[in-house]
Amino acid sequence: MVSLPERRRCVTYLHNTYAVSERRACQAMHMNRSSYRYIGSKDIVDAAYGQVVNLSQRYGCWGYRKIYELMRATGLAISRERVRLIRRREGLQVLRKRRKRKVLGTTTQWVNRANYPNHVWSYDFVFDQSARQLKCLTVVDEFTRQGLEISVARSLNASDVIRVLDKLFHEQGRPACIRSDNGPELVATAVQQWLKKKHVDTHYIDPGSPWQNAYCESFNSIFRTTCLNRWLFCSMTEARVVINQWLEEYNTIRPHGSLGGMNPEQFLQRWTEGQTIQQPNSLTA
Repeated sequence: MVSLPERRRCVTYLHNTYAVSERRACQAMHMNRSSYRYIGSKDIVDAAYGQVVNLSQRYGCWGYRKIYELMRATGLAISRERVRLIRRREGLQVLRKRRKRKVLGTTTQWVNRANYPNHVWSYDFVFDQSARQLKCLTVVDEFTRQGLEISVARSLNASDVIRVLDKLFHEQGRPACIRSDNGPELVATAVQQWLKKKHVDTHYIDPGSPWQNAYCESFNSIFRTTCLNRWLFCSMTEARVVINQWLEEYNTIRPHGSLGGMNPEQFLQRWTEGQTIQQPNSLTA
């Protein structure tokens, strides 16, 4: 459904570009002329107003709460409600599709809940269709919500999973546990034996229970909504460049609601600083 500000802009476009009368343009857009002519109480157009519009246009898939967190980080004095009203006035709300009702299952107890960075990782595959099929392996740190890696290829098998994990182990360190579903590439004997050799525990969720791998599923949903659904990749090189840029934006810019409005990099830095402060205190005690 087209919003009221969008219909106003369409009426103005028809009227100015094709010399269509106001009456005919409003009829074409199923809009009353009184609604088109209505001028509400104008908001003060200041630097904060323009910043909200610019950020909303730049990050079109983000809601008003995340735009507010970015505004607060820059030091501009503005309330969250005003951010919402500005976006509604400019027709910049995020339009979400109505989701079908899903049958809820019985949630099992979490195993190895992450208590510190690099404690529990989770990984999964995401598929996309451009000129040809893309297959993405996503790896997430469950404590910091940081996207550690998105490996993109036409196809990925168990050997590729081992290669990606081995690279991450050298860069990030070895996690205590890895959580995943029961995909054939993830339950392969070679992968399980390699993880056992690296002394990394595994936790496979119950079949048909994606909510047990909630952190990775949430990451994949954001990845699909804000990246894959917005791009039609013409080559593998283009896909890798765009996806790597998106991952950098996710880790360093996008505010995360469960992290108190911080991005994963800020959260990790704050946690590290807190641990550094606590250690000298424990030694003196």
